[in-house]
Amino acid sequence: MPPRKVSWGHVSTPRFLTLPPGVHSRRIDTAVGTFAALEALPVSGVPERWPALLVPGLTGSKEDFIAVLQTLAQSGRQVIAIDMRGQFETGGPEDPHAYTCAALGNDVDVLAQTIGGGDPLHLVGHSFGGLVTREAVIDGRTKFASYTLMSTGPAAIVGPRARAGRAMLAQLPEVGLEQMWYTRLEPEALAAGVPDEIVTFLRKRLLANSTTGLYTMTREVLSASDRCDELTQVDVPTLVLYGERDDGWPPVLQSEMARRLGAECVVVPGAAHSPAVDAPETTAAALTRFWNTAESRVPG
Repeated sequence: MPPRKVSWGHVSTPRFLTLPPGVHSRRIDTAVGTFAALEALPVSGVPERWPALLVPGLTGSKEDFIAVLQTLAQSGRQVIAIDMRGQFETGGPEDPHAYTCAALGNDVDVLAQTIGGGDPLHLVGHSFGGLVTREAVIDGRTKFASYTLMSTGPAAIVGPRARAGRAMLAQLPEVGLEQMWYTRLEPEALAAGVPDEIVTFLRKRLLANSTTGLYTMTREVLSASDRCDELTQVDVPTLVLYGERDDGWPPVLQSEMARRLGAECVVVPGAAHSPAVDAPETTAAALTRFWNTAESRVPG
C-alpha cells in the first residue's frame, strides 16, 4: 500500500525570498551552538525599542517571516527570525533528545539572552514554534517583554495537520526526505502553482533539515500536553494571533486558549495558518501595536 499523501498546504511556503531593505542574513553564536537568522534593523535611525525574536513552525524557517521583518523593524527595533536547531541553515545532531520541545525551548532561552543582552525581549512562536517558545516562557529563566502565540494551540495539533503529521511519521523512515520531496511534495507544489524560484527554495530547505530533527519534532507536535495553566502563572503580556481560516489548530480552540490565558486575541482577516505570509501588513501592525503597548506599561 502506498504511503498516505501529505498535502502541500501543510508545508510552510513564503511568497518571496528577496530580502527587503534593512534585512540581512547573519549567524548568532551562543553557548549552545550557532543559529542561522535573518536580522531586520530600521532603515534609518537606530533601534530604540526592545528587540523581538521570531521562532518558526515545524516545516518552516526564518524565511517565513520575510514579509513582516522590514515593517516590524521600522517601529524602531531589532527583529530577528531564526532557524531552530536542525532546521534549514542551522545544524543539529542526530540525537532525538536535541529536538524535544524542552530542548528547543532551552535554545530559545539562550538565544533571547544572547540577543537581548539582559534587556527585555519580545517573543513570538508560530505553530510548532509556539509549543517550543512556551517552554522558555514557563521555565522562567528569561524575563520576556511580551509573548505572542501565533497560529498555535494549547496542546497537540488536531485535524488535517495532525493526519499529515502521522502520515509523515509513517513515511519518513521508509522513504527519506529526498524521495518524499520528488514523489510527493514537488508534484503537489507544482500543481498548486508555486513559482519555480520558491519550489527550488523549498526543496533546498527540506533536504537541509535534519531527518532526525523533523521526525522528532513531528512526534512532539502530535503529543504535546496542555500547559495553559502553567503559562497563566507567568506574568507576561500575552497575545494570541491567528488567521480566520486557520487549518491547524481550529480558530475556536485558539480563541478559547486566549480566554484561558487572559490574553489579548487578534483574528487576522483573510489569513490561514501563516498570517505573516497571508496578511503581512495586518500581522505586523498587530504585533507592533501589542509590543508598543507592552513597553508603555513598564514602570519608569
